[in-house]
Order: sequence, then structure tokens, then C-alpha cells
Amino acid sequence: MEAMVQPRSPADVESGGGGAYRWAADGGRRAVGGGLRGRLDALRELIALSRTRLDGRTLEGAGRVLETADERYRLSGEHTVVAIAGATGSGKSSLFNALAGANRSQVGPRRPTTAEPVACVWPGSRPGADGLLHRLGVPTHRRHVPADGSSELRGLILIDLPDHDSSATEHRAQVDRMLELVDAVIWVVDPEKYADAVLHERYLRPLAGYAEVMFVVLNQVDRLPGDAADQVVDDLRRLLDEDGLALGEHGEPGAAVLALSAATGRGVGELREALGQFVAERGAADRRLAADVDAATERLRSVYVAQSRVGLTERARAEFDDRLAEAVGAVATGRAAERDWLRYAERACGSPWSRMRMRMRMRGRRGSRGALGFGVGATDVGMTGVRTAGAGTTGVGASWGGRTDAGSAGVGRTDMGWGGAARGRRIGRAGAGRSQDGRGAAGQACAGLSRTGRNGDGAEELTAGGRRGMQQGLVERQSAAGHRRADGAAAAGPGDASVVDGRAAARPVVEHAVRTVAAEAAHGLPAPWAHAVRDAADRGAYGLPEALDKVAAEAEESLRGGPAVKPRWWTVAASLQGMLSVLQVVGVLWLLGAVTGVGEATAWISGLLPAVLGSVGGPALAWMCRVVARGPARRYGQDAERRLRSAAAACGRARVLEPVAAELLRYREVREQYAVASGV
Repeated sequence: MEAMVQPRSPADVESGGGGAYRWAADGGRRAVGGGLRGRLDALRELIALSRTRLDGRTLEGAGRVLETADERYRLSGEHTVVAIAGATGSGKSSLFNALAGANRSQVGPRRPTTAEPVACVWPGSRPGADGLLHRLGVPTHRRHVPADGSSELRGLILIDLPDHDSSATEHRAQVDRMLELVDAVIWVVDPEKYADAVLHERYLRPLAGYAEVMFVVLNQVDRLPGDAADQVVDDLRRLLDEDGLALGEHGEPGAAVLALSAATGRGVGELREALGQFVAERGAADRRLAADVDAATERLRSVYVAQSRVGLTERARAEFDDRLAEAVGAVATGRAAERDWLRYAERACGSPWSRMRMRMRMRGRRGSRGALGFGVGATDVGMTGVRTAGAGTTGVGASWGGRTDAGSAGVGRTDMGWGGAARGRRIGRAGAGRSQDGRGAAGQACAGLSRTGRNGDGAEELTAGGRRGMQQGLVERQSAAGHRRADGAAAAGPGDASVVDGRAAARPVVEHAVRTVAAEAAHGLPAPWAHAVRDAADRGAYGLPEALDKVAAEAEESLRGGPAVKPRWWTVAASLQGMLSVLQVVGVLWLLGAVTGVGEATAWISGLLPAVLGSVGGPALAWMCRVVARGPARRYGQDAERRLRSAAAACGRARVLEPVAAELLRYREVREQYAVASGV
């Protein structure tokens, strides 16, 4: 029984073994060359990594190569299988008999003469030929041994194939099947048909990569007069060169081209000697399989080799982060936080009279809301101001205490005095009610851009929620279609303040950012891997606008109460304002006493100083505090912008960039395996 070959374990390979296979004690398989072993392992890993990205038909050829290699290495390594192939009447069988030393294959004028393969086996030092012959499908009664039993061809299994141009279809199919299984081929041509198009176009040209395991023999040279044989051989070499077949000349690897006459024996000895050296090397099977791997990897080149350098550049990542920051309105949030800080500082450092005026103004606006607003759904009065939302009228934004401008983009703009930030929101054609935080579940959502001013200075303030809604309205107007709710479903009720409308995070801006970064990552990739990268980005983009809107809402909530740590100089300024107010009151009372006669008439001079000091010092101190507060306010706004930008970038990184990077990493892995498998 033939010894079975088993794959080596990784431990065996790492321990210094030279090949991927080994024989049992009675076997004779020579270890696979280190280069071929690595290429086969890389090809196997390549197929495993690519099954979910490429269809089975694309990988079918490479899978057959691995199956062929496994099957060949399970069989004898002491034997070299060489097939003799040729056209009808080229003298294949005559050459077969000349090498065997006896008439082992039928020769005659009837065509086709060879109907089934014939084998001649030169026994090796170990058994194993029967397994190879069974694999080739050579019938038992067509297996022979040479007449002379010479040892120079020990280990050779010579196969006489049917004609490759036979009129019988089954003969041609048999030739094609066996050519994929043998270790080497001797192509026999004659002076009449050596340039036959069928031979060159169907066999020699496609098999040009197998030149190292190929012999091309010009038979019947005895029929050529004078130096005509040399001329025919030169022309044959020219044709082979045009076929892309490397010729083994001057010691270089390639196909051997010989001229002989099987009938007279001229040149047969030279072929026998070349075959003996070829068989003695015991490397034909490895070279044949290496050529198989070359052909398989070349067919896969288009699906593994990128047209240019691939990957996400830092510039592409930065642009993606910038677009997400734009979608959540990081810049507007930072500016709003800066203005909030200034307002808190002015409130803390202002005189008691200014704080009293602010409270009265806010109460007046709250009262006017019921008279001037309509369809009001909710009112939220916080430290940063008053926020209202209304619904029920197409194109009309909720407002109070001022003027509302309705534009085609659906942006409500409210003019107010000092006192806070108003976030007006508008409902589109669906006309749905607003929840407590000003969000709607249906309709064309818009944002209110509030103007707040002190003494009519007209400084704009955009709160985070109003800013996101405004961006969505603007972008949707530009897109003209806008990802609207098709059914105009009813809005969330007052208790559904946690409901997040994904469109509020400027969905088209987010989708454009995802498409752009996916296109950048897929640029230059082979089609299957580019498709996988885009799919990964699309999967990550699902729910990204909602996640960004949640991030923006959390950032807004964190800024609602103002700075967490109040500067100490606010307390000092407030104490000074209190002292100045006391001086102002004392001075005014003193002056009133002098005027009304309660005190001495000349006492007004003593009361004038504290009154003037208190009246002038308070506004002067407030002005100085506003000047001093600009720097900290700017830093506070920049920090708020940076935090929101970082949170949005982290969200995009987790949902889009990391899955895309994983696909690119997977491509790099298979590209490395492909490079090893292709031998480059």
C-alpha cells in the first residue's frame, strides 16, 4: 500500500522543516520547496479571507490549484509524469515506442490511432506509480514497463496521449484533462503542421507560463533535405517566441527545443539524456504547481491589485470631522456659549438696578407671549433665556416680544431686547404640535434664529437646538426634496421631549460627508473591495444623524446652566457693585434730605460725592468687567466648540471611519497574501 502524505503542522514547519508535507516512514515524498510552500499557504489564506468579498466563480480556479497540489503531494514524489502530446500523424506513438525501447503504443495509418492513453513506467526506488496512473485515468491493461529497463530514466512515467486535434470529441476532452494533471509535456510537431494555429492558439500560447516543464520536439526531420531541418527549427523557435514561450537557451530556464526522427533514431538519444536529467532533479511537480499558482494569481490580479495607493489620508479624516462639526453646528455652539458666558458675567457683575431691569423685562415678555404668540406649544425659561415653540400655522414661527420674519427657508428670526435667547421653531406643511424641547416628529422642521441685544445693539445669538434646526431647514431647501416625512405623522406630545428627530442634525450634510469619505477610501481599490468599503460606510451612516443630534443635545444641556465654576472676580465685582449701590442710595437720600429741609441746606455738598460715585462707578465697573470678560468668554466658547467637535468626531469615527478602516485593513491583509502567492 502506498504511503500517505500528511500536511505538516505549524509546529513542524517552525521547527525547521523544509516543506509543507512529509511522508511516513516508508514514503518517498521530497519536501516542497520553501518558496512554493509559502505561496500555496498564502493562496489558501487568500481564498479564506476573500470568500465573503468575492464570488465563488472568481476563486474557483485558485481553489482547483490548491486541490491539485494537495492531491499531487499525497502521491509519489519519486516519479515524474511526462505526457507526449501532438497532432494526428505527428509521430507521438513512434517517439513513445522509441523511448520505451519496444512497441508499447500502437502505430498505424488509421486516424486517430491512439484512442486512450498508454503509459510506460520506469520503476523508482519506491512504489507509488499506481496512484498517479489511477489519478490520470490510465487503464490497467495500458500500463507497461520499458524493454531495456535502463536506470537513466528511473522514476519516469511516460504517457502517450490521444491526438489533441482528433475528430473524436472525447479524445480532445481527455487530452485537456490530462494536461492539467501531468508534471511535464513533450509537444511533438512535424514539418508539415508545426505552425498549426490550433496548436499555438489553443495550447502553446495559453500554456506559455509552463515553459520550464515543456519540451518541443520537431519529429520526422529525416524527411527534410539538407539544412532544411535547421531552417524549420529556427522558424519553430520564432513561432514559440511569438507565443510568449521562454526557450531554454544558454543555461536559462525555459522550454527545450529539439529536432529528431523517431523512425531512424536520430536525436532520440539527446532527448533521452535531457529527460534523464529532468527526471533526476525531482522538481518537475513543484515547477508545474508553481506555474499553476502563477496562472491562478494572474487571473486574480484585477480583483486584488489596486490602481493607486489606497487608504484614508489625514486630510480626508479631517474633512470628515469638519463636516460632522458643521452638521452639529460646533462653531455656532461655541459662539452661543461665548455670548452666554458674557451674559452671565454681566449679570453677575452688573448693578442691582440692571439686574432688576432684566427681571422686569423678562416678566413683560413672558406676559406678552400669550397676546402675540399663537399656536404656542411650550415655553422654557432658563438661565440662558426664554425658549418657545409653536405650531399650527404653515410658515409661521413661534415668537414673543418681537418681530417674526418668515422666509422661504422657514427660518424664524425674533428681535428681542436683553434677557435671553429665544429659540423659535417652525412647523412645515404637516402642521404638527411641538414637544417641550421644541422638536417635532413630522413636517418640514425649521429653526429660529434669535436676535438678542442689549439696548438695541442687535447682537445675534443662536442656541444649539435652534442652530441645528436652522441648518436642517437651509440644507433641505437646497436639496428641494429634503428627507421629509412622507405621511405627515402627528408630532410627539409634551411628554416626549426625549424624542430625537434625526433630520435636526442636518442629515444631507452628514450623508454627503459619509459619501465623500467612502469615495476617498474606495478610490483606487479593485471593484469588490471598493464596494465593501462603501457598504461599510453606508452601514455606519445608518443612525448617524440621530446619534449626532443626541450628541448636540447633550452638549446644549451641559451648557444650559452656564459655567460650572464661577470666577472669583465675579464675586468681588458683585460686592463692589453692592457697595457702590449703597453709596448711591445714601448719596441720593442725603440729597433729598437737603432739598426737603430735613437736613442742613449746605449738606447737599456732602451727599453729592457718594451719589456721583455710586451712579458713575457702577456703570464704569460693569464696563470694565465686560472688557475683562471677553478673553475668558472666548476661551469658554472655544472649549465648548472643541468638546462638541470632538464628540461629533468620535461618533463619526466609531460608526463610519473604524468600519471603513477595518475593510481597508482586510484588503491590505489579502493584498499581502496575494503578493506572497504571486511570488512578487
